[in-house]
Amino acid sequence: MRLHTHTWGGGDRVALLIHGIMADHRTWRRVGPALAARGLRVIAVDLRGHGASGRGPYGPGDFADDLVETLPAGAEVAIGHSLGGMALALAVERLAPRRAVYCDPAWRLPGPPAGATESEGPARLAAAKTLPREEIAALNPRWEEADVDLEVASLAVWDEATAYGIAPAFGADLRPVRPVVPSLVTTADPSPMISPADAAELRARGFEVRTVEGAGHTAHRDDFDAFMASLEGWV
Repeated sequence: MRLHTHTWGGGDRVALLIHGIMADHRTWRRVGPALAARGLRVIAVDLRGHGASGRGPYGPGDFADDLVETLPAGAEVAIGHSLGGMALALAVERLAPRRAVYCDPAWRLPGPPAGATESEGPARLAAAKTLPREEIAALNPRWEEADVDLEVASLAVWDEATAYGIAPAFGADLRPVRPVVPSLVTTADPSPMISPADAAELRARGFEVRTVEGAGHTAHRDDFDAFMASLEGWV
């Protein structure tokens, strides 16, 4: 599938931005222009089932294949958040960016608790489709009003079936065995995705790991300045 994209800047050096589940390219509304100001041409996708891109079927491999179909190989840096980090890790060898940044990547989604069905995790994600604006704001108290508004807009066009498409990832260990290209992992504080033990293991495997102190899962919206500081030396 050829994905819908949005571009900031016009430099020769390219940066790729890949959002997480429920969002779309608009989640990068501050990151894209900031990278463009550094001379990069920044290309952000809408993953399938999100934003203006096409719909289904859904699976981790589908998200990754779409990136390869849509984005240029050999970018200066590729940045993936959450589901975008999962998809980027599966596509990175084919995309071959010079560097990769995985922001709280969805490599260790929790499995169902004892006695629960395997669909419980995906169902909880899918239920977010109908979250009212007030609850989104309460769940993300550090977001600017513009980000809350954009999340409402993104949820309105999100296909919640994507949550069920990644059901096999719940309870699985999707941490890459090694970084295919020089790779940074940035984590929330604390991270719902990357535990301290995971971070230690990723370092042992050759990843650099940095924590965005005090930030939640969507660090680039919680603390934009701290998020950008965590990328120093990588963009």
